[in-house]
Amino acid sequence: MTNPNGQNPAQPTGKRQLRGASPVSAEGYEAKRAPAAVDEADEKDGSSIATFPGEVASEMSKVIWPTGKQMLNYTAIVFAFLIVLTIFVWGVDALSAWVIRWIFIR
Repeated sequence: MTNPNGQNPAQPTGKRQLRGASPVSAEGYEAKRAPAAVDEADEKDGSSIATFPGEVASEMSKVIWPTGKQMLNYTAIVFAFLIVLTIFVWGVDALSAWVIRWIFIR
């Protein structure tokens, strides 16, 4: 199909739309499927119990700790949510008890 100008329409240029070119070759597929070589030196680094406390201290220093005001705010939010959830569960329990009494003790 050609345009009125006699030109072919524009074709997508993405890798998957190229005509006649397969995006996956057999060699590339096998290379990706081959298991990665395991370096034994990497397995031994940091795998002893003696290095664990140092790693924990290093990771703990990276943590962004909340301020006291933030902790108070988060605690208030959790308590408010618990109160709302408790009221909801109590309401469902009371309503179901009323329905069961109405059905069986009429």
